[in-house]
Amino acid sequence: MSHLFPTYNRRPVHLVKGKGTIVTDDQGKQYLDFTSGIAVVSLGHSHPVIVKAIAEQSQKLWHVSNLFESPEQQQLASALVENTQLSRAFFCNSGAEANEAAIKLARKHTGKATIITFEKSFHGRTFGAMSATGQSKIKEGFGPMLETFISVPFNDVQQLESVIDSNVAAIMLEVIQGEGGVREIDVTFAQVVKDICEREDILLIIDEVQTGIGRTGTRYAYEQTVLKPDIITLAKGLGGGFPIGAMLGTEALAETFGPGTHGTTYGGGYLAVAVAQTVVNHIFQEAFLHNVEERASYLVTKLKEQLPTDQFIVKGKGLLVGIECNQSVHTIIKEAEQQGLLLVQAGDNVIRLLPPLTVSISEIDDALSILVPLLVATTE
Repeated sequence: MSHLFPTYNRRPVHLVKGKGTIVTDDQGKQYLDFTSGIAVVSLGHSHPVIVKAIAEQSQKLWHVSNLFESPEQQQLASALVENTQLSRAFFCNSGAEANEAAIKLARKHTGKATIITFEKSFHGRTFGAMSATGQSKIKEGFGPMLETFISVPFNDVQQLESVIDSNVAAIMLEVIQGEGGVREIDVTFAQVVKDICEREDILLIIDEVQTGIGRTGTRYAYEQTVLKPDIITLAKGLGGGFPIGAMLGTEALAETFGPGTHGTTYGGGYLAVAVAQTVVNHIFQEAFLHNVEERASYLVTKLKEQLPTDQFIVKGKGLLVGIECNQSVHTIIKEAEQQGLLLVQAGDNVIRLLPPLTVSISEIDDALSILVPLLVATTE
């Protein structure tokens, strides 16, 4: 009998080690990992620079709490906001925590309570983040959600305009809805959101938990749009596998989060910050991001060449790629796993490809040699 709560539909694979894009189970079988721990292992498994950062920092300090000065946090914050309109950072432990901080900051700063979010969004499983999430299945069985969250259809200008009033504190969105099916924001809708926020003095929160830190080929996904967020939230790839989250905000918001307004015991700890700084130093290099774009272009081009366009839709940006199918993808993912390729769903009929940002062209070819025949077979 297991002593764990059955909160996950776990796959019957026990992974014990990994290097780069390759992971190995306890039976010695190897797999191509195109999940990256759900967009977390940004530099691949056991990257030498991360191993070194953890080893070196572990011999100095692990934890002293946020009651003391932290030049290391200052340095990481500076790297994250450099060349953006953002200027402040709050460090925490996860994406849900980052989104909770963003919700609190927006409501406190504006003195207003309503936050507009979007259907099929995902912002986390704490009560605030869950209330913001636009998926009923996430909320079922937990009683009333927190008040004053309004969820409207994504990319629907008319529905968004209809809920704007003087009580709205913020609009909260993902540039690409990862869990919601790899759905991108429309160019027109992005412009409307920007115009509304400027016209009505509404804060814009962008959840970059899955899309940030190079995943889409730029530092942050919003940089590929007209959007100018007041707040962005980060986690997943920021730590390359080590737990850390962050909320970034503009200078205008700084005084709202003064001493005693928010806090965390473990957020921004020495080990987490050392790893995150290493990840950012590596990924934010222009050559690295260019390499991500090249591999992403190769992956998408090959998928579009090899899959029937009337049966599959390939979408996404960078190395956050979705393949929309005409049927449930559960069986396909299971069969791919048996052949040595790990994948993850994004809704019932979308396969999500999330390889490490360090994935090679040959590894992409190997993955497609498994996945494409399985997909094509479903059309025959």
